[in-house]
Amino acid sequence: MNERCPACDLKFEREQGYFLGAMYISYGVAVVMITAIAALLWSTTRWPITKVTVWAIVLFVPLALPTTLMARVLWIYLDQAVDPDRSFR
Repeated sequence: MNERCPACDLKFEREQGYFLGAMYISYGVAVVMITAIAALLWSTTRWPITKVTVWAIVLFVPLALPTTLMARVLWIYLDQAVDPDRSFR
C-alpha cells in the first residue's frame, strides 16, 4: 500500500496500528458475505449445514484480499469524516 495518496498527498497510516479498525469492518463484511453464500448454497442444494458452511468459506477465500482492501478504504473514509487530517494541505 502506498504511504501517501498520489492525488492529494494524504498520509494513509497516521500511526502504528491505524488500520486496526479496518480489521473489524473486514470481519463484519466477511461474515455477511459468507452467510449470503451459505444461504444461497443451502437454498439451491439442500446440503447439510456443515457441508454448506465449509463450501461457503472455501468460496469466500478468493474474496478475502479484496474485502480487506475495501475495508481499509472504508476505514479511511470513516476516519476522515470523523477526524479529518488537514495537515496535508
